[in-house]
Amino acid sequence: MKIKILDWYIIRKFLGTFFFALGLIIAIAIVFDISEKIDDFLEKEAPMRAIVFDYYLNFIPFFGNLFSPLFVFISVIYFTSRMASQTEIVAILSSGVSFKRLLVPYMVGAAILASISLYLNNYVIPHSNTTRIAFETKYIKNPFIYKNKHVHRQIAPGEFIYFESFNNIDKIGYQFSFEKFKDGKLTYKLLSDRVIWDSVKTKWTVESYFIRHIDGMNERVESGFQKDTVFAFTPDEFSRRSNYIETMDTGVLNDFIKQEQSRGSEEVPFYLVEKYRRTSFPFATFILTIIGVSLSSRKVRGGIGVQIGAGILLSFTYIMFMQVSQTFATNGNMPAILAVWIPNIFFSIIAAYLLRSAMK
Repeated sequence: MKIKILDWYIIRKFLGTFFFALGLIIAIAIVFDISEKIDDFLEKEAPMRAIVFDYYLNFIPFFGNLFSPLFVFISVIYFTSRMASQTEIVAILSSGVSFKRLLVPYMVGAAILASISLYLNNYVIPHSNTTRIAFETKYIKNPFIYKNKHVHRQIAPGEFIYFESFNNIDKIGYQFSFEKFKDGKLTYKLLSDRVIWDSVKTKWTVESYFIRHIDGMNERVESGFQKDTVFAFTPDEFSRRSNYIETMDTGVLNDFIKQEQSRGSEEVPFYLVEKYRRTSFPFATFILTIIGVSLSSRKVRGGIGVQIGAGILLSFTYIMFMQVSQTFATNGNMPAILAVWIPNIFFSIIAAYLLRSAMK
């Protein structure tokens, strides 16, 4: 289908309104963020260069992309409502252009924004998050303290560890045990009062240890005060905040998820939510664009304000729905891909209904 002057007119309005609104809210967000964090910057003597280039330069794409579906929706409602109030929509439809044909430039604009968001989500933002999160760790947030107690974890197929507690600052685990299973049978068990990470040797040192070597009906016992050994995990796994997966691009994230699945990690649903969210959020651009056009293509009593208010309400409903459904994936038994895509499925039904009503 050939792009006409009318199409370029709508696409320019769409993209222009979107980037203007997004730029405005980012500027406001930066002002509020500076006022909130200025004490941290001064207290920890953060260099101005690091504040600008390491933090805020990487904050902009993260924040902008995070709320891009919201501003797509608001932008569509704003400029379409203005066109409707100035009878431009009526004139376009009266000239023989169908409502479906009117949607074409909107979908082109949505495709451009969705493609940008998809690329940012999967490749650009994870790398920028690495620098931003490192800055936050150094100058804003307090040092991370691992507070979990009675930690059970599978570190490899058939290999399990247990800590009563772990000090991630000193890299010491207390009341540690390590077990190996083969064909469902215990073949090796190590018990230790303390296990300490030696960063020079890149090995663990177990203290006051007791080891059982089990071979069928035969068993050999070993004990001692101190021994260097290697396990299939490092203290870094207990020293990372929950948002560290935001620093992985999609290729690295996929490899990481496979590794964690092989180890039986309980955090896999959380990682899968992050993976699927990177695709579902950009796709929402199309859904919210259709809803926005359907809601704002006619004149209503109260003018643009009523339509923008309805748009903001629906946008925040979508974001809230997304957060609630993700909770079911991370804390319940719902498959991560379903939990992430349920809001899009639900709002697609709303979009189809509103589009059908608008076409009448």
